[in-house]
Amino acid sequence: MKALSVIDDTKPTSKKIASSMQNSENRSNLSRRAFVLSALPLAMSVSACVSTNPTVQAPPAAEPPQAPVLTPRSAERDLQYGAMTDGGHDIPAVPYWQMNPQLLRQRVENLTGEPAGTVVVDTPSRFLYLVEDDGTAMRYGVGIGRTGFSWGGEGVIHWRQEWPRWKPPRDMIERDPALEIYSVANGGMAPGISNPLGARALYIFQNGEDTLYRLHGSPEWSSIGNAVSSGCVRLMNQDVIDLYDRVPYHARIVVRQQPVGV
Repeated sequence: MKALSVIDDTKPTSKKIASSMQNSENRSNLSRRAFVLSALPLAMSVSACVSTNPTVQAPPAAEPPQAPVLTPRSAERDLQYGAMTDGGHDIPAVPYWQMNPQLLRQRVENLTGEPAGTVVVDTPSRFLYLVEDDGTAMRYGVGIGRTGFSWGGEGVIHWRQEWPRWKPPRDMIERDPALEIYSVANGGMAPGISNPLGARALYIFQNGEDTLYRLHGSPEWSSIGNAVSSGCVRLMNQDVIDLYDRVPYHARIVVRQQPVGV
């Protein structure tokens, strides 16, 4: 009887070697694929913090618009409307370059028809003239308050005062009871830069009686040339000081509701 031959599986054959190599390669590919897939969430999480778009620079903040220059600056105007101390009160400078040049103090031809020494208020044009003796007049820009529109005619600058106290009339106090503390009985508002009458006040009388019409200063330079809610005829503090020093004692004043020259 012929003996059966036994196949020894422990010895590698060419087919087993090829199969083993194939399996090893497949496992390697699977390992690489698993590594790549496992790395994707990390890569995505990192890339989410990094912008792929180019950085866009924010535009610079726009500068606030500058007020237009209406009047060229000059040494003479700087002196006229610069900061000053008067009577112990500090008066701030006026930015006159932001104003209509027609409203600034200037010497002009006298078209009022009035004699020298007369003060003329041109209500609709918002000008005040002090007539001089050489055919000229010193002209000032003014703001006209409610009372300024209500009176016209001729009078006399009977009284004048530096840094006056403000005493609101009774009808004003009735409209605004908070002003009672400044009433005549309470002595009025103390002089100062915040006082509505400003640095000077000139009081107009007619036939010996107070008309309640005033020429006075104001720190509100932007109100010059306009109709304002209260007061009579207001000038910039620098201008009312200049006017006060020029006006003759008991000067005649003419308040017109028609423009000068018409």
